[in-house]
Amino acid sequence: MKIGELASLGGVTAKTVRYYESIGLLPEPQRRTNGYREYGDEALDRLRFVRDAQASGLTLAEAGDILDMKDRGESTCEHSRATVARHLKDIDAQIASLLAAKAELTALSRRAEALDPAECTDPHRCQVLALDLPAEGKV
Repeated sequence: MKIGELASLGGVTAKTVRYYESIGLLPEPQRRTNGYREYGDEALDRLRFVRDAQASGLTLAEAGDILDMKDRGESTCEHSRATVARHLKDIDAQIASLLAAKAELTALSRRAEALDPAECTDPHRCQVLALDLPAEGKV
């Protein structure tokens, strides 16, 4: 199949296919006599794997590591489990960080609701964001 068909079946663009070739995720395809790339079903399988790995949160490098291991005939189960576990740990840390940010913003929002805009007279700071002001908004 030609690059456009491969890209379409793989759910990516032809530019993406070329990029994946350039970084080694897809092997260099055979060429027709007219110079057009010619792909087989294996290229489609690899392309779909990379697409699905990215959709699952893996990086292109991580997807490439798994493909390289498969190409060498190695089992990838433990490596994949460890990679997924690492991503879950990272997501948990991001969630914790987002929850802390949400708590801070919630406190600021409550503070803003309690403040009287008429008392906002300092041209150099915002009483909603000023940490040294009391929560009731008294200046």
